[in-house]
Amino acid sequence: MNRSASNLVAPTHRATPPARNLKLITPIKTAWAYASAHVASLASRYPKTLAASVSLGLAGFAATAFGVSPMVPDPAALPKRIVSENVPTLDLGAQLEALAGGNLDLFRNDITRASDTADSLLARLGVSDAGAAAFVRSDPIARKLLDGRAGKRVQVRTDANGKLEELVARFGAPSADKLPTQFTRLRVERVGGQLVVSVVLVPLTAQPLLASGTVRTSLFTATDEAGIPDPVATQLAEVFATDIDFRRELQKGATFSVVYEALTADGEPLSWAPSAGRVLAAQFVNRNQTYSAMWFKDGEGKGSYFGLDGQSKQRSFLASPLEFSRVTSGFAMRMHPILNTWKQHKGVDYGAPIGTPVRTIGDGSVEFAGWQNGYGNVIHIKHSNDLETVYAHLSRIDVTKGAKVEQGETIGAVGMTGWATGPHLHFEFKVDGEQQDPLLMAQNSQGAVLSSASKVRLAELAQNVRAELGIAKTLAHAQVLGE
Repeated sequence: MNRSASNLVAPTHRATPPARNLKLITPIKTAWAYASAHVASLASRYPKTLAASVSLGLAGFAATAFGVSPMVPDPAALPKRIVSENVPTLDLGAQLEALAGGNLDLFRNDITRASDTADSLLARLGVSDAGAAAFVRSDPIARKLLDGRAGKRVQVRTDANGKLEELVARFGAPSADKLPTQFTRLRVERVGGQLVVSVVLVPLTAQPLLASGTVRTSLFTATDEAGIPDPVATQLAEVFATDIDFRRELQKGATFSVVYEALTADGEPLSWAPSAGRVLAAQFVNRNQTYSAMWFKDGEGKGSYFGLDGQSKQRSFLASPLEFSRVTSGFAMRMHPILNTWKQHKGVDYGAPIGTPVRTIGDGSVEFAGWQNGYGNVIHIKHSNDLETVYAHLSRIDVTKGAKVEQGETIGAVGMTGWATGPHLHFEFKVDGEQQDPLLMAQNSQGAVLSSASKVRLAELAQNVRAELGIAKTLAHAQVLGE
């Protein structure tokens, strides 16, 4: 193309160097001239339709060519024009009159106290309305605001004079359990000049929260400093129980990040029940080792924790028969508290208050449940492959011989029966009748296996989890810098 174009350029053009801003445009102009002449020749020999299509094709070429180096004017050479307009001054007086003539609603929030009366609660909320106080005292539904446990979250809306327009209280549902799914919404509002009351049950909503912290003394101290609820801290320890021995291996300076569900009532945090739901994702860095986990449901809808690499965190055996607790004696030599002799302690003692639930660490069947010498109340559970677990010094036994039990099922409670100097659980893990270190057995037990399709889906979700945990860590770092 360039060769043909140069043959059509007059000798005078060769003698005169092109201007710098026409370096790319000149050959395009020449090519366009050549193309136009060729189109005219074709149009004289071929039907009009063919000539027209060829013309359109060349026109498209020209548009493309000019798109490479558009002929636009130099902005500096464009004419300049100054535009000036008068901006009217706002009438502030009219605005103030409009504000003064408008209705003013005031909102206030507080939590009910055990000593509250209708008058004291409304007064603390800034309500100056004797009729509203009388209504709360006399109406059987409105009285629920003061009946029962304290800690109800109350919001009021009043006019500028303190007259009650609306009151909304949120508190636990009548059948609320350890982890509630509903809350009660009580509403008192003014309709047609009269106060009316209604009460409904509403589902709680879960929203994800991010948090991060650094261990300086203990895990629970660190989670308290990070504003993480105790149920979340317990779950965090459970998730990584087979990765980290929190009694012996947790090091000062260890860091963690967590994404967890927070249960809310109309977007408000709960004050009458545990406000934390499930841990959705977490990361723990201890001794320069990074451990990550996420909650994932497989194709059958069964959920459990997996590492971001797809490896299961849920083993055949739990690391502990109690939720995260203080271990008072490990699997090692010790001075026997009653015999006063050094003796191999072939089990683990968990210090906990009497009545603390004890759970089986794996599926199996109850081989023995009753009193047994120094063990006091004790349960023996038979698992597969000649494995057995022992739970001793119980204050109560909740299973019977021959019963089938599943991993995590409550089988009894901590006590101090038998040869025990204080309330604790003595736990043993036996293989072919020989006691083994329970933590090592849990770490080496098998985990859940995902299908190929579930592995692909988990890998996709893991990318989002990494980003969320990174944000949690960044936010915590920024908070430390701002303190």
